[in-house]
Amino acid sequence: MINKLKNLGPGLLFAGAAIGVSHLVQSTRAGADFGLGLIWALVLVTLFKYPFFQYGPRYAAATGESLLDGYKKLGKGTLIAYYIITLGTMFVIQMAVTIVTAGIASTLFYDFAPITVGSFSISSVQIWSIIILGICLSLLLLGKYKLLDHLIKVIIITLSISTVVAVTMALFNNTTALSMAQVLPENNLEIAFLIAFMGWMPGPLDISVWHSLWTLEKKKSEKSFSTKGALFDFNVGYIGTIVLGIGFVLLGALVMFSSGETFSSSANVFAGQLIDMYTTSLGDWAYIIIGVAAFTTMFSTTLTTLDASPRSMDRTSELLLNKPFKFGYLFWIILLCLGTIYIFLFLGSEMGLLIKIATILSFITAPFYAIINYKLISSKHTPKAWRPSKNLHILSWLGIIFLIGFSVWYLTTL
Repeated sequence: MINKLKNLGPGLLFAGAAIGVSHLVQSTRAGADFGLGLIWALVLVTLFKYPFFQYGPRYAAATGESLLDGYKKLGKGTLIAYYIITLGTMFVIQMAVTIVTAGIASTLFYDFAPITVGSFSISSVQIWSIIILGICLSLLLLGKYKLLDHLIKVIIITLSISTVVAVTMALFNNTTALSMAQVLPENNLEIAFLIAFMGWMPGPLDISVWHSLWTLEKKKSEKSFSTKGALFDFNVGYIGTIVLGIGFVLLGALVMFSSGETFSSSANVFAGQLIDMYTTSLGDWAYIIIGVAAFTTMFSTTLTTLDASPRSMDRTSELLLNKPFKFGYLFWIILLCLGTIYIFLFLGSEMGLLIKIATILSFITAPFYAIINYKLISSKHTPKAWRPSKNLHILSWLGIIFLIGFSVWYLTTL
């Protein structure tokens, strides 16, 4: 058991990528707006997404290949579809996680005065966004995977402890009964929020591709990292995302539900409300501690997504063109930074709308990842011993029906 805990890595990176906007933004907003009424959605979506996330490390550890290599074996069209979907979503997703990180930094550390040149103005959040991207870029180019592997363990432990303490104190200070009545959103705005909430809970399904790439990197440094170890590692990270997701819903419900206050769509205002939510439960003494925990959480998400998208696009390009690119990762990570900064400068004030777009896109593309991951893990390309059990087959079928059903439901309500 001690060796298994020491070998934890990709599963915590998964948690680091997942525990970000979905938890700090969407889960707290779900609790604030619906109380505990959307717990059913959190439980169902994490249950039905489970097998498709798990197939990433399962396939990589069992075959020594990433999911991207497997997609190519299913047919070049599958890999091209992945390439197009990722190219169309990676910039908005990176922007969404970075701008929340920047909002917390602006609230916690220093609020820059706006920089104005003629009619063009750059806000404090936009300045922080550029600074954070620059720091993440430097860390990844210098530290690479090893840095991610070591850093994420400290961040996840810090976040877990602070969140559990905050929830415990909020429950202790609560004087009103919590209703467990579940809610099914009815109007278009509420339905759109539900789909956005489920889109990134516990994370978008393309993280399964990232996880397979991180698993291969882990195998290079940890020779004893077996397929069983990879699944244990994943399960630890996955269970952690569920527990913390419920924790953030509870915080939103305990502190803001029925208070008359709503979360702002402005990044820095939202960040202030988020930190205040913690300090309301713990006291003013916890402002810095909780603020740093929230910042490191979002910073880890920004860091992991900035690493993962270029890593996956580089490998996809190599597979499509049948040749390696010496500076492929460098090209994609710089392109992602520049594209994200462009969105910051012209659309950064619409944090709420952009996060909603990113999360909804993640949900309506989820059936694609679910189907191809299931098809690959059940095929001849996966060693027979590591193909899904009967129970996983059944859960996979139910998951595909669930994801397609909710996507169709949402699209018919537009």
